[in-house]
Amino acid sequence: MAVNKTSARNMRLMGMLRKEMWQIIRDPSSIAIAFVMPVVLLFMFGYGVSLDAKNIPVGIAVEKADMMTQSLSDSFQQSEFFKPSYYHSIQEAQQALEERKIDGIVWLRSNFSENLQAGKQAPIEIIINGVDSNQANITMGYIQGVWQSWLTLFSNARGIQLSLPVVLEQRVWFNSALNSRLFLVPGVIAVIMTMIGSLLTAMVVAREWERGTMEALMVTPLSMKEMLAGKLIPYFILGMGSMFISVALAVWWFGVPLRGSFWVMVLVSALFMMVSLLIGLLISIVSKNQFVAGQTAIAASFLPAFLLSGFLFDINSMPTFIQGITYLIPARYFVAQLQTLFLAGNVWPVILSNAFALLVMLIVLAFLVSSKSRKTLE
Repeated sequence: MAVNKTSARNMRLMGMLRKEMWQIIRDPSSIAIAFVMPVVLLFMFGYGVSLDAKNIPVGIAVEKADMMTQSLSDSFQQSEFFKPSYYHSIQEAQQALEERKIDGIVWLRSNFSENLQAGKQAPIEIIINGVDSNQANITMGYIQGVWQSWLTLFSNARGIQLSLPVVLEQRVWFNSALNSRLFLVPGVIAVIMTMIGSLLTAMVVAREWERGTMEALMVTPLSMKEMLAGKLIPYFILGMGSMFISVALAVWWFGVPLRGSFWVMVLVSALFMMVSLLIGLLISIVSKNQFVAGQTAIAASFLPAFLLSGFLFDINSMPTFIQGITYLIPARYFVAQLQTLFLAGNVWPVILSNAFALLVMLIVLAFLVSSKSRKTLE
């Protein structure tokens, strides 16, 4: 008797799975979101979005040209970070800055070389366009780097010992080239899986209510658990397939190193996908309308994953209140895991602590979905 019940349950579940798979196949939008959108987003962020500042237009205002000012000017010319323009007076450079032709000015006064050769202070005035504060800070740092490198070469060429109280020896771990693409691409994978998990499943049950097919499902022998499993499993497969495509593009096309275990990535991705699916399913059960479910999924999962997960903006730079909200965003934990696995390797304290947070969310969401799911038309 138990065998017959198990066999009947399996047959009902397989029937539900076939129904959902055919529905996905007949719905081009689901296929596009699962397999076309990841490629589009990866190429958009891989090539179109960059946090690297290169070819910054900067003006070099030289009041008195000589070999030393020419040498310093050449240092900016040889730097990949700057695209310098040269001016004979500070007034010309300021006019160019006001017209947004340049983003900064390096002002070498007429007594610059004389003071430097005499061992006196030879200040360089730097004027930066501060409209974009982040860009201004980056530009300031790059200018200081060029100046310090040139000053070191100048001192070594003349056998002069620089009397600096602190000598900075810089070492960058995990992303030594400071290539923002290596940082952005893993985060895009988290956004993609959030989109697939929450947006697609948010419309699963709502679509049944809108089309009037929920009544037909209610009169079948399917239990509510079998119905939900039949709806979640196909989208779980879609989401994991999208993850494999995204990881393949990240590693083989964009050159992002995968220093951690691939199978650990599969496990944490599966955990995050289940959380995203349950969020979408919970939205779908509550709303019973495709439009409302879709808009709610975007506002409750996609936008927070995009803005508050640490994918684009550093969480530590956010206000304390917003930092507290980020703990409720599943993508926060998944982004941290992906960036660690790709760039640092199997750093278990990071991976396990974030996996535990996702597991807690999974249990809470499963309870909420179970409590809200009733085989009733009300």
